[in-house]
Amino acid sequence: MSTTMTTKLPKSGRTWRELETEMVERGMSDARWRDGKTAVYVFNAGEDVAHVQKQAYALYMSENGLGPLAFPSLKQMEDEVISMGLSVLHGTAECVGNITSGGTDSITMAVKAARDFSRSADHTQGDANRLNVIVPSSAHPAFDKACAMMDIELRRIPVRADLLADVAAMEQAVDGGTIMIVGSAPSFPYGLIDPIEELGTVASKQGIWLHVDACVGGYIAPFVRMNGASVPPFDFEVDGVSSMSADLHKYGYCAKGASTVLFRSNELRQHMVFDFRDWPGGRMITPTLAGTRPGGAIAAAWAVMNHLGIEGYCEKHAQVTAAREAIEEGVDELGFDVLGQPQLGIIAFSHSDLDVLAVYKQMYQRGWFTAFTTEPQALHLMLSPFHAKVTSTYLDDLRSSIAAVRSSSEQTSGDSSSVRYA
Repeated sequence: MSTTMTTKLPKSGRTWRELETEMVERGMSDARWRDGKTAVYVFNAGEDVAHVQKQAYALYMSENGLGPLAFPSLKQMEDEVISMGLSVLHGTAECVGNITSGGTDSITMAVKAARDFSRSADHTQGDANRLNVIVPSSAHPAFDKACAMMDIELRRIPVRADLLADVAAMEQAVDGGTIMIVGSAPSFPYGLIDPIEELGTVASKQGIWLHVDACVGGYIAPFVRMNGASVPPFDFEVDGVSSMSADLHKYGYCAKGASTVLFRSNELRQHMVFDFRDWPGGRMITPTLAGTRPGGAIAAAWAVMNHLGIEGYCEKHAQVTAAREAIEEGVDELGFDVLGQPQLGIIAFSHSDLDVLAVYKQMYQRGWFTAFTTEPQALHLMLSPFHAKVTSTYLDDLRSSIAAVRSSSEQTSGDSSSVRYA
């Protein structure tokens, strides 16, 4: 099958002013996240944080995290970012980690580490020819990706009626080939924290690796707890947790792409690291799948975390939870049912007698780029500090969208094939 080339490298270059103008024009039809009308993909913590992101990223844009001997400054910043992250996630002196390009990267590397650990320690028993990972049905598709790449069976176990991981059913699915069980803190579809303590008990009893996917919650839950909420244990405070993923570019408000993959000990992390000698270029050691790692992302993470500090994160996250509480109250008045009891920045809400996907379509036409869940059908928001300023606008548009759906004889099927999730 041939394709027609419509764009060729220009013979002569163009000025930056021309290029900038065209790029801005091209972006005019993108999601309007600067107006607060996007509740997925972008985490808007305000101009102060954006300024730090951009300046720090540009300062180290050309440096390469692949070369710690050439750029010891990046190595020091990465180590300090990991240390700062562990300091709010109940890390001990033995805990270690690395910066990755994102949550999928962090999850993939954790699965790889668990697989290699099971092989080296001979932890699998019986028929281990087909290794498996056990996750709740609400777990992120990044686990599907990781298992597909490594020819590992992924077992998705239906969640309980309260949309949390069914720990008993997950334990029942464990066999001699199980290398990892997973809990989310929180799950992306529902914004709910799985019973990590119960999963930790299973992991300890069965001698199985427990990974906590805190890509969404790792850098918000500790501060929401500091602000007074009763957030259940979900991190290295829980015995049995072997590894965690926590995204810096989500509620850490750092520049994309930056996440952290964290381990209870260096012994566990060593099963993630690649170490190759058999090529003419000499020994090459890389902590994660990537070779070149952008220095800008590492530097921006370090700068933003130091810029905000504990007080800054508490303030930003107080705005997030205030926005969520306002949305909760507003959608309740409109007849929606909030799924579970969200405590962080994600909220999903269904309606007993409305086609919520038709409502989603109406909201999209009003400029809102958000998300939805399919089981059950519900509207879905992942909120940022900026959203505290636009909750009334969202609720007004939601009210108008409901009226439009109810007054229209046309019903949409709500086909989700054209919608991509984070």
